[in-house]
Amino acid sequence: MRTMLGLLLAVTMLAAPAMAQPPEGWVTSWAASVQGPYPVGNPSAQPDQRFLFPDPAQGARDQTLRLVVKPSYWGRQARLRFSNAFGTKPLVLDGVHLGLQLGGAAVVPGSNQPLRFGGKEGVTIPPGGMAWSDPVALPFVPEGQGGLLQGRKLAVSLHVAGESGPMTWHAKALQTSYGTAPGGGAHGHEEGEASFPFSTASWFFLDALDMTAPAGTPVVVAFGDSITDGTASTMNGDDRWPDVLQRRLFERFGNRVAVVNAGIGGNQVAGPAEYGPEKPFPGGPSAGARLERDVLSLSGVSTFIWLEGTNDFSRNGNASVEAVQAAMRDGVARMRAKFPGARLIGATVTSALGSTSPAHGFEEQDRKRQALNAFISQGGLFDAVAEFDQATLDAASGGLKAEMVPESTTGGPGDRLHPNRAGYLAMGMSLDLGAVVPGLR
Repeated sequence: MRTMLGLLLAVTMLAAPAMAQPPEGWVTSWAASVQGPYPVGNPSAQPDQRFLFPDPAQGARDQTLRLVVKPSYWGRQARLRFSNAFGTKPLVLDGVHLGLQLGGAAVVPGSNQPLRFGGKEGVTIPPGGMAWSDPVALPFVPEGQGGLLQGRKLAVSLHVAGESGPMTWHAKALQTSYGTAPGGGAHGHEEGEASFPFSTASWFFLDALDMTAPAGTPVVVAFGDSITDGTASTMNGDDRWPDVLQRRLFERFGNRVAVVNAGIGGNQVAGPAEYGPEKPFPGGPSAGARLERDVLSLSGVSTFIWLEGTNDFSRNGNASVEAVQAAMRDGVARMRAKFPGARLIGATVTSALGSTSPAHGFEEQDRKRQALNAFISQGGLFDAVAEFDQATLDAASGGLKAEMVPESTTGGPGDRLHPNRAGYLAMGMSLDLGAVVPGLR
């Protein structure tokens, strides 16, 4: 079983002689925008969570979670960010490990690395807070050949000591992760899967993964709602439109660009007006309220693609076009202030006309959507436009193209709101790579 890691290390030893390397820094390789507290949110294909988390008020209780994530860029060192943003009591984590996923809850033998926090084994994160781990070396990433691991996934194991209380989470992972029974203790150091009988389709407490990379490595952030988060795409299939974009960039440029998904299912640009542990909302905080944590605080952001507005115009949002435009202007101004050289791309909002969702599909919503799209395309706010509406629209019906409607996760008929795998593929393929990462050769 140790041959896989041995082969990777052998590739490292056979690499070309060392030459002067450009300066390195941190880039965000994966992220998950947090919301909460659990179970408020919009997960997809969620297994029954009663055995993993019997009491949401207690949250995780002396148990280990093994969260599976897929880096978009591979470097030789990593660090992780843990969040208690929507917790109401201190979150105590220890026994944190990072390893290469073998399959299921098992990690590749020899790859599991312990993480420290200021040199200590554990960390206590106050309510509303977050904490970065110390950097950890990844010996299974070959020197200068991180692309060999493209498509592989990491298993991040963390032990919640005591009771977490209300849990900060990302509901719609569309990725299976694993957990021990409550009271099961610390098992993050284990390589096997025997201690992890329960599964979840969400991520908990973990919201960012950084890798070391040459200075100037581009980081593309996809920001939006469920159509960025990936509703109706394939469970464990990694076929959201940001995933398609990432693979295209890797095919063109190799292991030189990171793509981060900052979508939250149900998210709005301008609402809700209030959000917090005592007043949650399934769609998470408004775009403006979460921009600092989910985008501005990430490492190395160079491109920002914003696809959002459908939920503002739903019966849940009831926002005016003017309110959404004003919130977008404010978000773009904050982006330009923090990242003056960043490329800002506005994406046209896809149609929900005829949706079977009670909150969507009516004509007024579509008129507002079209007005927002005209603003995005012609308002001069963005540096470029991603024509997602054009890529998915059936001109005859005014809704999504028929082949983009059936649900890819459950096999259901679809809701005529969320594109399926075929729709996300068309969206990802429609992007001009030169507009996304201008100047990269």
